Amino acid sequence: MGYQVLIDDNFHYQDESERVKHGVFATPEEAVAACRSIVDEYLSGAFKPGMTADALFESYTMFGEDPFVVPDSPGAAPVKFSAWDYARQRCVEIAAS
Repeated sequence: MGYQVLIDDNFHYQDESERVKHGVFATPEEAVAACRSIVDEYLSGAFKPGMTADALFESYTMFGEDPFVVPDSPGAAPVKFSAWDYARQRCVEIAAS
């Protein structure tokens, strides 16, 4: 069984034609790690010195990528990961550093 990471574009919210496939991973943990990396890459590039966590999160929700995990097997349990929740947490950490 594999776990696909798909990416929606927050700039084109709910436009599935903008969805891209990032890759297939052997475990849900690897897939979630890939999702986190995608979010972290955007946040580190968007952060400017003095930027607040709220401003960084707003930038992410407007322009960042929203990765999620879909199991390849139809009966598999869904993988719990929210890119927005993860981004919110990371924005606080990044802005505080």
